[in-house]
Amino acid sequence: MHYDPIKKVFGDVIRNHPQIRIWFYRLLGIMFLREWYVKRELRRRLGSVKEPFTVYDAGSGFGQYSYYIARRFPLATVFGIDLKDEQVADCNRFFRSIGLTRCTFAVEDLTQIQHSEKFDFILSVDVMEHIPDDIGVFRNFFRALKPGGTLLINTPSNLGGSDAHSDSEESFIGEHARNGYGAEEIQTKLESAGLKVESIRYTYGPWGDRYWKLGIKIPMQLLNISRMFFLLLPFYYVIALPLILPMMWLDYRTDNSRGTGLNVLAKK
Repeated sequence: MHYDPIKKVFGDVIRNHPQIRIWFYRLLGIMFLREWYVKRELRRRLGSVKEPFTVYDAGSGFGQYSYYIARRFPLATVFGIDLKDEQVADCNRFFRSIGLTRCTFAVEDLTQIQHSEKFDFILSVDVMEHIPDDIGVFRNFFRALKPGGTLLINTPSNLGGSDAHSDSEESFIGEHARNGYGAEEIQTKLESAGLKVESIRYTYGPWGDRYWKLGIKIPMQLLNISRMFFLLLPFYYVIALPLILPMMWLDYRTDNSRGTGLNVLAKK
């Protein structure tokens, strides 16, 4: 099962329609449990900041987190990066069109960046599992952060993250450099780069795993079979949403002792 082709279909739809893109961001915010976790940490860490600050969106993708940060925190200046020229150009065009000039985007490779004490906050959502040289990237993050700066990482765990426990033909793991991280492993790697880990929380526990299968995995499997299933998605979610939203809420409110996702905070 492949995720990038599906993402491209959505990207083609929203590219030239700013209002549809904003509604798409809102839909992602509802449907993806990882966004619930990431945005909660953003509110906790950035909500009380009283001075202008800079955020590095390390793997900005569609730009939904940059948009959320810029809208929610008016003192933030956001610099988003991605490897895909098309996606970067698309984000710059969209953010200019809606007047969010505090967000800019560029093509950068996290293994090669040379930023030095430039950012107050670095956000990395579902990126590190794609990069073989993760320790090199963690060192680059350390160098890029200002003293006292914060790094927030959301990534699959090694307890079935990315559906790695499934047959490779049915999981997203073929697009990843690793199955996921163990809590001790990612802490050791971050500390070897000079960062101090403040917290590691498991996400996607038992309820989150059920949500993932019903709310994301099954629809993605159908779309990989045929793009015609896009026409059926609204009807699928009319039936599924009353089931998956309570699952998401239960996972979000539970202190999971295990889970297929990790939410990690570290400081310089």
